[in-house]
This record gives sequence, C-alpha cells and structure tokens, in this order.
Amino acid sequence: MSKTRIYWRYAVISLFVLVSIPTFASSQVAQTTQTTETTQTSQPSPANQSSALPKHVRGLDAPTKADLLRGTYGPYRANNDLLSYHLDIRIDPEKKLVSGKNTVRIKMLQEDTRIQLDLAETLNIDKILLDSAALHYERDSGAVFVDFPYTLHSGSVYAIDFYYSGTPVQTGRFGGFTFGTDPSGHPWIYTACEGIGASLWWPNKDQWRDEVENMQISISIPNDLVDVSNGRFMGKTDLGDGYTRWDWTVHYPINNYDVSINIGNYQHFSDKMGDLDLDFYALPEDMEKARKQFSQAKGMIEAFQHYFGEYPFKKDGYKLVEVPYSGMEHQSAVTYGNHFANGYLERDWTGVGISPKFDFIIIHESGHEWFGNSITAADPSDMWIHEGWTTYLESLYVEYMYGKEDAIKYLNGYKSKVTNERPIITAHGVNGEPPPDQYFKGVLFINTLRSVVDDDARWWKLLHDLYQDFKYQNIMT
Repeated sequence: MSKTRIYWRYAVISLFVLVSIPTFASSQVAQTTQTTETTQTSQPSPANQSSALPKHVRGLDAPTKADLLRGTYGPYRANNDLLSYHLDIRIDPEKKLVSGKNTVRIKMLQEDTRIQLDLAETLNIDKILLDSAALHYERDSGAVFVDFPYTLHSGSVYAIDFYYSGTPVQTGRFGGFTFGTDPSGHPWIYTACEGIGASLWWPNKDQWRDEVENMQISISIPNDLVDVSNGRFMGKTDLGDGYTRWDWTVHYPINNYDVSINIGNYQHFSDKMGDLDLDFYALPEDMEKARKQFSQAKGMIEAFQHYFGEYPFKKDGYKLVEVPYSGMEHQSAVTYGNHFANGYLERDWTGVGISPKFDFIIIHESGHEWFGNSITAADPSDMWIHEGWTTYLESLYVEYMYGKEDAIKYLNGYKSKVTNERPIITAHGVNGEPPPDQYFKGVLFINTLRSVVDDDARWWKLLHDLYQDFKYQNIMT
C-alpha cells in the first residue's frame, strides 16, 4: 500500500474518531439474551394493530424487548449467512390483504437447530416449511424463532418457505405499508419502512448486518394495476383469475427496508444513459410534469459517477417512481413525491437560495444508491454513514453543476440545523435511531475534513477510493 493511500485512510479514520467520540458518553443499555417466553401461535396480537407497535422514541427512550430482539445480532442470527430471498405474494386491494411466502436461503456458519427471523405480530404465520415438512416456531415481540428437527451443519445451504398472511399496519412517517387511492380513485399501494422495519409487511431476517446476495420479487395484483419493485423487470404473467404476477430480479445485495412495492395506475417512459437503463413511472395526469422534472436524473447520475465511479446497480437499472409521500431511497426503484418542483416540498431547504435550483428528492434519495444502498451501515446506530454522506453528495452535485462557491454556500446553510442534542452515533444493538444531526453535523464534519486535507486533487481521490473500497459492504464507523 502506498504512503498516499495510507494517508487517505488515516484522514478518514481520524474523521470517524471525531464523530464517534461522543458515543462513549452515551448511556449504556442492558442487553437481552435470545430466549423466548411465549407459546407457539400463528395468530396476530388481538390488540388494535397500530397499538401493537412501540410508541416510544427509538434511540432516545429505553429500548423495549422488541427493540432488543430486533437490534441484537444474537446467536440465532449470527449462526447463518443470508444467500437469497424470493418474496412471492398476492395483494388484494379490496380486502386489504397480503398473502404468500418468502423463500429464505441461508448458509449455516455453525452447527445449530434454530434460527431467528422476524415478522410483525399483527400478521399471521400460516406455516413454515423445510421441503414439505412443517417446522416448529416460537413468536416473541416480532421475532420468530424457527426450530429444525435435526442439526443444521456448518457450510451447508438450506431453504425454508415462510408462508404468511394478514393486513400490514399503516404507520410511521411515510406509511409503512399503505393501502391508499390516487386522486382518480384507483388503488395506490406502497411501502416505506426504514426504521419501522421490513418485517412490518414481510418475513425476513430484519437487521442491517447481513444482506442477501440477490433476490426475486413476485407480486400478484389485479390485472388493471402495475407493480414497480426493485431490480430488473423480468416480465408479467396473467394468472387467469383476474390477477397478474409481476416478476423482478435484484442482482445485487439489498437491505431489507429497501425492498419495496409500488402498485398503482402507473404509466411508464424510459431513457438510456450510455448502457444504463432509466425507467420512470408516474400517474397518467402527472406524466408531462414527470417527463420534465425527472430529466434531472441524468445530471445527478453523471455528477455522482464523476466522483465515485459507475452507478452501483447497473444490471438492475435506475428507476424513479411517483408516490404520495416525499420520497425514499429504495434500491434501484427510488420513490418520489416532491410535487414535481425544485427545492424540498417547494421550500428552500438550506435557506441560502441554492436548493431551488434542483429537485432535492431526486438528488438526495438517489444519492443513497452510493451511500446507504451500495455502502450500508451494519447497525442503525451508524445511520450517519447513509445520511451524513448522502447529504454531502447534495453539495457535490451542487459543486459539479454550479461550482464550488455555491456548494460551500449550500453547506453553510446546514449550520443552523445542528442542535447538538445527543451524539450522532447511538448505542449499538438496540434498534435505535440517531438524531437529525446525523445529516447536518455529519455533512459538516465531512466538509471539515476536506478543509483539513486542503488539497482538492487528493480529496477527490480519497472520496473515490473510499467508496470503491467499501461498496457492496455493510460497515461500521
């Protein structure tokens, strides 16, 4: 390794240390063991669905048992490595019902007879099969402990079919899982579950450290609707009963909360950027606005490829999908609801006259393709790796398009948003969420390092090499 490369690594490590030092002052929380105290049941909690979800502030209040079971990478998670999912479900808009299965392929890392998966208590477990044999399981606060009738051997690969059904909860800032309607009265069904957890609506190993290597998504919906999910569209099949199955293949590692469905009366248009496919989906009444606003995607991709290298999910292409909430970084299927206007929800986001020059949601949420989706934190406590870095990507877009002076002006606009309420890296293993300073203080730390390096040629090389070193990995500060 060259001295130059060592220097860059040292510079980044120094920044990480500066950011992480305050975490030592944060309070410690008790850990829990991976034991269950509940009896086996396939039925959801009888309580009202929304009341079954924690009401406390994750990362600020003391963690609940559900938080600890979700957040801890315990022995029944650590004993296996995810290989793939095949999520194959039917969605009935009239009954507001989801039913189907997830085929989970794992490679055992040690001998054991039990693994942990996760599914919201508000959903039914219909059965869990290994080949054709039903497996015993226990449910506890969203965790599902699956027991095998014999020892699973280290190095061997196993696949189980996890069948489930029910009505997922609509909750959280962006809805979690929403059975809605568009302005014309057509069903509009969508997911957005970062923080809440993907197990809100489908069974999976709901943590951040371990990702599948690839995934298939099969969504069966009424014939007059369109599903847009992650990955490459493989085709659709008329099932002969009024439903059509839409099949998608994700060719890359993907974190659970990025897995998404967007079902509606969508129309589609496409473009290309070299050999990268660009696909855009909007409601019929918004198509002309979408054609105009979504044209910013090319400049965004050009800018980020300039700094970091090739778009990370080339085999899957890039999609931008209209939704009724502001937006989310769903991998290769970024969702968009920013009113087809520049700024953030038609506001000057940093208050200095720069953000009205571009569409904040297109730039920020797509920036997560590099930081958040390609490079992913291994625990929510390190979300600043997603949000601080992607906020910095906003400034890189500004610098690429409008120059350094505007970029620095844009960054300085974030200073007033810093609150210093608590550390931006929270306690690990408790399913906690860092404060908003992960965006604002995170981006200012990164820009401070640029000033410390004080050599832009070296800085650009550092950014490029940092990303190339850690892409497709789950990392911690």
